Amino acid sequence: MTRILLIEDDAMSQDMLSRRLTRKGYEVFTAADGQEGLDLARAQAPELILMDMSLPVLDGWEATRRLKSAPETGAIPIIALTAYAMIGDRERAIEVGCDDYDTKPVELSRLLEKMEALLGRKASVK
Repeated sequence: MTRILLIEDDAMSQDMLSRRLTRKGYEVFTAADGQEGLDLARAQAPELILMDMSLPVLDGWEATRRLKSAPETGAIPIIALTAYAMIGDRERAIEVGCDDYDTKPVELSRLLEKMEALLGRKASVK
């Protein structure tokens, strides 16, 4: 089972997305802030990370920089998620190390395609 780390501080968004991903066959771990996300990424070695960029304690921009610069987590693909899509945010996310970018509210079929592409599998969206 593919292990996904969802780093999201909004409890309702975290619950909704983790339940939807679980129903699609993923094993989902969650963190509510950037520091907790860093710690879980090191401890659980997920195959992909979904990173909210507006997080407490340590924002998603800095958490991504740290994850990508560490040997034990640097190869884990990260998809940036943000509700406040501004011009240049996609480029900024890629610049700090994210492998892809998506906006909220999450359109599950689009997100799944991006996840599967990064995981190296053919997307199977129903």
